[in-house]
Amino acid sequence: MENLLYIAAIVAAVAFLILCIALAMTLGSLKKTLNSVSETVDGLEGQLQGLTKESTELLHKTNLLAEDIQHKSEQLNTVVQAVQGVGESFGNLNSSVRRITSSVSAEVERNEDKIAQVVQWSNVVLGIRDKWKERKGTGSDGWTEYTVPGQKRLPGPGTR
Repeated sequence: MENLLYIAAIVAAVAFLILCIALAMTLGSLKKTLNSVSETVDGLEGQLQGLTKESTELLHKTNLLAEDIQHKSEQLNTVVQAVQGVGESFGNLNSSVRRITSSVSAEVERNEDKIAQVVQWSNVVLGIRDKWKERKGTGSDGWTEYTVPGQKRLPGPGTR
């Protein structure tokens, strides 16, 4: 029996040795896995820092762009208001022209007879003026004498 005890102790020692070897291998594998995870986390941390930096820059640029758009929108509002003022001015001008046209038309219709008389009298006056010029320009023998500065005068008809 004593041998059995020795054998049992040797079996227990071998089992314990196998258990320790298996545990050492498992811990070694776990160490490699944890090292790999650690490296991955370090890489992710670096990438996350780069991503954070780029996100911050993008947010800054977005804010600048928003401010620029706001500024340009305000400038555009003043341009729109100016154009609106010009449109209102043209509207007022059109209204004034319509009023004046209506007023002139009404006056013309009211004074139509007087205007017709003025036109008739002016035609009579122009006719008299034309007749007067005809008589004045015509000599006693029916010839009209024209003078040109710098030219010699020719004898007229009837003079020899």
